[in-house]
Amino acid sequence: MDVNAYAMAHQAEWDRLAGLVRHRRRLTGAEADELVALYQRASTHLSQLRSAAVTDPVRVARLATLVARARSAVTGAHVPSWLMVARFAARDFPAAVYRARWWWLGATVGSLVVAVATAWWIARSPGVQAGLLPPAAAKALVQQQFKGYYTENPAASFAAQVWTNNVWVAAQALIYGILLGLPTVFVLLENAINVGVDAGYLFAHGKGTLFFSLILPHGMLELSAVFLAAAAGLRLGWTVIDPGDRRRGQALAQEGRAMITITLGLIVVLGVSGVIEAFVTPSSLPAWARITIGAVAVTAFLGYALGLGRRAVAAGLTGDMEEAPDAVPVA
Repeated sequence: MDVNAYAMAHQAEWDRLAGLVRHRRRLTGAEADELVALYQRASTHLSQLRSAAVTDPVRVARLATLVARARSAVTGAHVPSWLMVARFAARDFPAAVYRARWWWLGATVGSLVVAVATAWWIARSPGVQAGLLPPAAAKALVQQQFKGYYTENPAASFAAQVWTNNVWVAAQALIYGILLGLPTVFVLLENAINVGVDAGYLFAHGKGTLFFSLILPHGMLELSAVFLAAAAGLRLGWTVIDPGDRRRGQALAQEGRAMITITLGLIVVLGVSGVIEAFVTPSSLPAWARITIGAVAVTAFLGYALGLGRRAVAAGLTGDMEEAPDAVPVA
C-alpha cells in the first residue's frame, strides 16, 4: 500500500468527520447519520493503515485520535479530553517506555561507544582529519560553524526547525523497526558517527569544553528521546523474529500500537529539547548553568518515565492503545 496516496484519497473524509465531531452537539439528523457512516469508514481506514507493510506512525496516531473522538460522539461517551491526556501521560506512555527500557539502554550504550570511538580516532589522527575534511573546512567547522549553528536563525524558528528534524529522525528509527530493525541500527550509527566527527575535530583543536557546553544542555534529553525511538523500533523488529507466545500478527499489532504511544510522547519530549536547544544552548548563561538545565530536564524525564512506567507495568499495563475499532466490510 502507498500510505501517502491512501491518505490523500481519504483526507477529505477525515476532515469532514473531524468537523462533524467538533459540532456534534448541533448536528441535524442527516449529519448525525453521516457522522456514523464516516466513523465506520475511518475505523476501516485506520485498520488498513495499521496493517500496511510500511506505515506512518504519526499519521496513524492522528487518525486513531480522530476515530476515538468520533466513537465518543457516536456512543455518547463523554470522557473529558483532559482526563484522556492525563491517563496517557500517567500510565500509557510510561508503561510503553518501561517495557522498552533494556532496548533503550542498549541503544544508548551502543551509540555512545560508537560516538566516543569515532571522536577518539579522529582527534588522535591528523591524517584522518585531513582525509575527511580539507584544512579550510575543518577550520571553519571548529571556529565558526559548530557554534554558529545555534545562533544563525531566530530562536523561535530554530526551535521549530530542530523539533521537525528530530521528530523525523525519531520517526525513521521507529518506522524502520518493521524491517527487522536493521535500518534503525543504521540511523543510530549515522547519528553517533556525526556526533563523534564533530567532537573529534573540536577536541583535536583544543575546543572540547566548547563541544560539551553546546551539546550537553539539549543533547542529554534530545539523544535520550532518539535512543528511545530506536529502542521501540528495535523491539518491534525483534517481535517480527520472535513474537513469543502470541501469534505473530497479534504481537505486531500490540507492539505497533505501543510504538504509536511512544511516538506521541516523544513528540512532546522532543519539543522540550528543541526549546532548550533554541533558547538555552546559545544563551549567555554560563556553561555550568546551561548544562545544569539540561541535566535537570533529562533527570526529570527519566524519573517520570521509568518511575511511573514501573508502576503501570506492575498494574498490568503495556502501553498498547488497545483499540478495537468498528469496521465496515471491505472487498
